[in-house]
Amino acid sequence: MESEFISKSPAETISVGKKIGKKLKAGDILCLKGDLGAGKTHFVKGIAEALNINPDEVLSPTYTLIHEYEGTLPLYHFDCYRMESPREALEIGVEEYFYGAGICVIEWPERITSLIPPEALWITIEIADRETRKFVIGKNSL
Repeated sequence: MESEFISKSPAETISVGKKIGKKLKAGDILCLKGDLGAGKTHFVKGIAEALNINPDEVLSPTYTLIHEYEGTLPLYHFDCYRMESPREALEIGVEEYFYGAGICVIEWPERITSLIPPEALWITIEIADRETRKFVIGKNSL
């Protein structure tokens, strides 16, 4: 079953992330699909805020592949954009994170689809216009 949200600003995108973040539990995996500039990192800032992590500390992990944040639960923020193959994700120990005690959020998950557990929640962020984003939440549709 899918659900949808509309955001009309970066602040609303953070708010959507916070709303979802309050429902997350240890072991949850979120896969964020969306073009560059869609608002994936703003969404993660909202999740971080829900976990009592300073959202100002949340940055895109494009060059480091993963950022780890400590809050009421650990937050593991992956960016697979620069990965050439799922093997690179295995080399940084992605499976240990998936089955650990934190929450995993993966940007550009389509680069490592074969490694992602089937119970992961997929969120597609579509750019409607300069400020408006449509969030479609459901299971993997790849």
